[in-house]
Amino acid sequence: MNKLVETLIERVADWPQEAQAELVQSIVDIETKHLGGYKLDPDERAAIEQGLDEMRQGKFASDKEVAAVFDRYRS
Repeated sequence: MNKLVETLIERVADWPQEAQAELVQSIVDIETKHLGGYKLDPDERAAIEQGLDEMRQGKFASDKEVAAVFDRYRS
């Protein structure tokens, strides 16, 4: 990676949240322009929609449930 890019990435952590969001959108735009965008298949789109619906309904895993999943895959 280019040294200037590395330096800028390190500095981004100190930027305000709004500036970081602008950077993310700019990077997505640049990547799409040069590499093309990622196309979701119908199953991926449905899974994302389901997750967003559950989030809007306040359906979140408890800390205990999350820890159990991590413990299961750490073994």
